[in-house]
Amino acid sequence: MSHTAAAENHKLRLRRDPRWKSAIILAASVLAAIVTGLHLPSEMAVAAGLGVFCIGMWATAAVPEYLPALVFFVVAIILQVAPPQVVLGAFQSSTLWLLFGGMVMGSSIRFTGLGQRMASLLAGVLGRRYGSVIAGVVAFSLALAFFLPSSMGRIVLLVPIILSLADHMGYGEGSAGRTGMLMAAAFGTCIPAYAILPANTPNMILAGTAESLYGFRIGYFDYLVLHFPVLGAGKAAALVGLILWMFPDRAPLRTASDVGAAQPLSRREWHLAVLLVVSLLLWLTDALHHVSPGWIALAGAIWCLWPGSGLTSPKCLNEEINYATLFFVAGIMGLGAVIASTGLGETIVAALGEHAGFAPDQPFHNVAALLAISSLVAAVTNLPGVPAVLTPGAGHLAAVTGLPLATILMTQVLAFSSVLLPYQAPPIVTATQIANLAPRAVTRLCLALFAVTVLVLLPLDLAWWHVLGMFRQG
Repeated sequence: MSHTAAAENHKLRLRRDPRWKSAIILAASVLAAIVTGLHLPSEMAVAAGLGVFCIGMWATAAVPEYLPALVFFVVAIILQVAPPQVVLGAFQSSTLWLLFGGMVMGSSIRFTGLGQRMASLLAGVLGRRYGSVIAGVVAFSLALAFFLPSSMGRIVLLVPIILSLADHMGYGEGSAGRTGMLMAAAFGTCIPAYAILPANTPNMILAGTAESLYGFRIGYFDYLVLHFPVLGAGKAAALVGLILWMFPDRAPLRTASDVGAAQPLSRREWHLAVLLVVSLLLWLTDALHHVSPGWIALAGAIWCLWPGSGLTSPKCLNEEINYATLFFVAGIMGLGAVIASTGLGETIVAALGEHAGFAPDQPFHNVAALLAISSLVAAVTNLPGVPAVLTPGAGHLAAVTGLPLATILMTQVLAFSSVLLPYQAPPIVTATQIANLAPRAVTRLCLALFAVTVLVLLPLDLAWWHVLGMFRQG
């Protein structure tokens, strides 16, 4: 082998070695902390360094996703960046326990065979073409968002069913069709659902914070009319097109009509079906009983795990639950909380606002600048961090730009509904882990959908806003 060829091989091995990525990200983290510490309090400096470290590690997949989360917990608590209840707040959040409960229920769906039965029924309405399968899965996943108000809950219920459906249709492990169906379920029930007010966590954070700070109540129907035509239906259509383009495959081998007469449900399947229906009804009526979906899911998980229920295998908790995902999601949520708690997020927004060039007579420029700021906050924290960081300053921004408070608040939706990288959206991360999707493939779809959103959907959405009078001066 020539000297040149040997050098090229060495460079290739170096690029594939995660250690050099980790070293660069660690150096960038220390540098960010030092630079920030020259101008801001030490808590913000450490938070900035942790943000660069975690986001860099998650974005490059240099190490398993749970490791940066564990590093974050240790450093943030030892250096007292924020109180432990803030750093570890995700473990007190019902969202994390909704994920855990959903994992157990998903395992039970597979163990009892109910997932295979539901997949067979769903296959009957999806047609015999791959395109109709992807479009049907996206439509079904989005429709579920109108009834089940937690994206995490939808993910953990949908993924096992779609996995069974992929097997039923002949899309085996590693096939493009299997990946496409799982992408359709994960993205279809999460991304377009940002246009449905109670469907995702950032939406509810925005609504709750706006009402508590400004007495501004965001109506369900008004929110739907403003966002769903483009960010909901339009993004769902774009998602179908991108999946068919990026993950093409043959027509399914079998549909429900090929299966024959359905066998009666077994006792275990009836038992689990009743439990799922009761859980779904309790999730839908949480406004009446005020019990968070997370605690309902945890109660359902306990029922599934209880000896004698016959709904899970004896090894379920030890071998079938991916605890790495729980730590990863907890780390994402904790990082956003720390950045907000230390004031780093508000400081970044204020600094960007000084250079945004807001002018009362330029509403389109103002909205574009607000969108850029919101998108940067989404990249620095995560999607739920956008309303947490930006809503407290919405009154000031309305005064500076001359835009109505409603317009200022709604620009956040444009940002947190556009996912640049998977780590920003915990439901997408969860789906990636549960479905064992390749992170590179998920990242590619995120980037492609983000590009279509910026180049096509956002201009259409702003035109729709103009029709609705959202740019009238306040």
